[in-house]
Amino acid sequence: MGSEEEDDPRKQHLSTNFKRKLLHLLIFTNLVTIIIFIAHTFSLSSNNGILYHRDSVSQLLQELNSTQSQLFASYSLIADLNNKINSTNLLVQALLVELARQHEASLPVEKEVDMFGILPDSLSDELKLSVLPHKLPLGYSPRSASDEIYPPIGAACLRFQHELSRYMTYDIGGECPVDDVFAQKLMLKGCEPLPRRRCHPKSPVGYVEPTPFPESLWSTPSDSSIIWDPYTCKSYKCLIDRKKLPGMYDCKDCFDLQGREKSRWLHDRGLNYGIEQVLQTKPAGSIRIGLDIGGGSGTFAARMRERNITIITSSMNLDGPFNSFIASRGLIPMHVSISQRLPFFENTLDIVHSMHVLSNWIPDGILELTLYDIFRVLRPGGLFWLDHFFCQGTQLNQTYAPMFDRIGFKRVRWNTGKKVDRGVEKNEWYFSALLEKPMT
Repeated sequence: MGSEEEDDPRKQHLSTNFKRKLLHLLIFTNLVTIIIFIAHTFSLSSNNGILYHRDSVSQLLQELNSTQSQLFASYSLIADLNNKINSTNLLVQALLVELARQHEASLPVEKEVDMFGILPDSLSDELKLSVLPHKLPLGYSPRSASDEIYPPIGAACLRFQHELSRYMTYDIGGECPVDDVFAQKLMLKGCEPLPRRRCHPKSPVGYVEPTPFPESLWSTPSDSSIIWDPYTCKSYKCLIDRKKLPGMYDCKDCFDLQGREKSRWLHDRGLNYGIEQVLQTKPAGSIRIGLDIGGGSGTFAARMRERNITIITSSMNLDGPFNSFIASRGLIPMHVSISQRLPFFENTLDIVHSMHVLSNWIPDGILELTLYDIFRVLRPGGLFWLDHFFCQGTQLNQTYAPMFDRIGFKRVRWNTGKKVDRGVEKNEWYFSALLEKPMT
């Protein structure tokens, strides 16, 4: 690395000017000295003829003494001139320093920017607390190799600072705004995880204790267990009846636990795999814990719980209280999108299941990262149950089959079927697969 002077072009320019002036002064001093010596030499030369005609040695000595005195006087003059030059140099240096200082003062001041491009002055105090680094009380930590810690928030949050500021606007210690829909939109844009807040979520009025387990697995909870403000429906009856309405809804009939949900995964036929048949591919009791990605109202986890298998269900609240409903059944919800890195250590889960959520609506790059993440968290010999992956016929063999093979899964089962409810000419397909992470 160079010195500070070498790295700063402005300082290099000032230094060059100073050296040029010093060189001029040096040349001037030398010229003065030469002129003085030439003058005395000429004087001596003019007197040489006379000296040769004189016989008096004393007169010659007097001439020499006189010349020596003049030389001493010249040296004194040169010394005085040199002192004046040094004083001038110091004055010039001081002048240059002052000019440089004034020039720097006239430049626009650059605002301090955080490493993520955030201007701290533009953030509210609450947002600073949630996104900017905090110094560790005990100083440098060898575990993290740092003396500070950043609150974990999604990188995309920084692209939506206006929305983030709105999300972080509330009364500290008071009740949080009922902004579930707004917050979830931020998450779906990639602002995940959201920063933590210092406020209390609104509590349901007239809350009652949940139904005891195992009856809770197939019971509709009380309406008083939910804050209904963010949703179109204001009761579970409305959610259950939504299956009769025209139009598209996410998991349209999955709140009706006495309807189609009651028979899911009980039979094995074509694209529809049965839980018993899947579990039989592994030694009895070896499937114990797992994850259901985009598990709707939690029915897959309920079926597995009946078999003493613990499944965590990830779900979004897309115009319905999916996470609250899953929890009311005595199951574990996790409010994360498919873009989020799975919060599990590698080689830990026995099974990962996903139905309908993983499909061609996901960009290929994100889908491949998701599949690699599933591979990461599965233990050797663990199962990935892909349930009804939707795609176009041209994508099936050209894009997705090679992608799944590239990840490294071993195929245990692989079934394809054409989706014809919107017309055969659409060339829409489903495929279901049971994939195994190799033991080695």
